[in-house]
Amino acid sequence: MFRGISKLSLDAKGRFAVPTRYREGLAAQCEGNLILTVSADAPCLAIYPLPVWLEIERQLDALPGTHRKATRIKRLLIGHATELTLDASGRLLVPPELRDYAGLDKGAVLVGQGKKFELWDESAWDAAMYGEEDDGDEGEGPEALEQIAL
Repeated sequence: MFRGISKLSLDAKGRFAVPTRYREGLAAQCEGNLILTVSADAPCLAIYPLPVWLEIERQLDALPGTHRKATRIKRLLIGHATELTLDASGRLLVPPELRDYAGLDKGAVLVGQGKKFELWDESAWDAAMYGEEDDGDEGEGPEALEQIAL
């Protein structure tokens, strides 16, 4: 499980160092082979260990090609999916088109989300978490959320 928030810096080539606390787990889980794609619901990128992504991709591929929303999600997620491998220094290279999509420049935030990471531009993360913008959600949220004792 990936947990926590890490502030990162992207270098001029678009690389960032994965925090050391995650590297051993990534090596064991997927030998450092990851998939980077866009997020379906936020202006950020999603990073999946390859085995986790393959299951998601299988489910996406099974969606009907005649349904507009399903086709859009497939184009978005599978179309942007890029294979990455941790280099010897524990870095990942974010391709320019994905950096542009997420507005990534230098300052970034890596957010553990259980089975995946989200990679945000630092200012976009701050706005999403601490801004006063309406996030577009309607209602109180899923009923299951009310069952979690915090």
